Amino acid sequence: VEFLYCDLASMKSIRQFVQRFRAKNCPLHVLVNNAGVMLVPERKTEDGFEEHFGLNYLGHFLLTNLLLDKLKQSGTHSHNARIITVSSATHYVGELHLNDLQSRCSYSPHGAYAQSKLALVLFTYRLQHLLTANGSHVTANVVDPGVVNTELYKHVFWVIKVAKWMTAWLFFKTPEEGASTSIYAAVSPEMEGVGGCYLYNETRTKSADVAYDEELQRRLWTESCKMVGISDESSRIP
Repeated sequence: VEFLYCDLASMKSIRQFVQRFRAKNCPLHVLVNNAGVMLVPERKTEDGFEEHFGLNYLGHFLLTNLLLDKLKQSGTHSHNARIITVSSATHYVGELHLNDLQSRCSYSPHGAYAQSKLALVLFTYRLQHLLTANGSHVTANVVDPGVVNTELYKHVFWVIKVAKWMTAWLFFKTPEEGASTSIYAAVSPEMEGVGGCYLYNETRTKSADVAYDEELQRRLWTESCKMVGISDESSRIP
């Protein structure tokens, strides 16, 4: 195992990480987009993005796009490279506000978190569409890890923290259990060549209806490219 530092809340850090990774000249068979914050107070990343949207979504969007060529080079017909993005069941109640992705008009920690997780599902489906259109040997899937006992809950109200402390052993998954579906998506032979799926408990599951809106997927992708400063190569693909 070798560690390379990358701050998903910093576009500069992401680009520096990609440069360092490329310099190693090694293949990339699996990318797991797993970083995230939840219910943080209203604040911005160093690039001026609302933190949930900037870190949970835009950071992974940029990282994935900057590594796509390496993933495409590493995948083969019999062994596709795989992209796994971790979302949440919260996406089912999320609303994507294309005219206010930064939640400037009305900030709600719950709303901002849910929007970022919905954006990850829309992103995954659009990404798989583009990969298929290009004939790439790369698959993209999105994972719901379930309710996992981690430090992700440090910003919730103290009453919920107490309830979590008392019931975690009964209702919460351990980190190992929470990682199982991501691992399944990354290495299972059953998922070879299979993309565009929403996975929960190692099973293909239906995501929120709005996530299948292809026009919304396209519009989010185009806007995301503008926000992170990369060209929108998808504009030529319907």
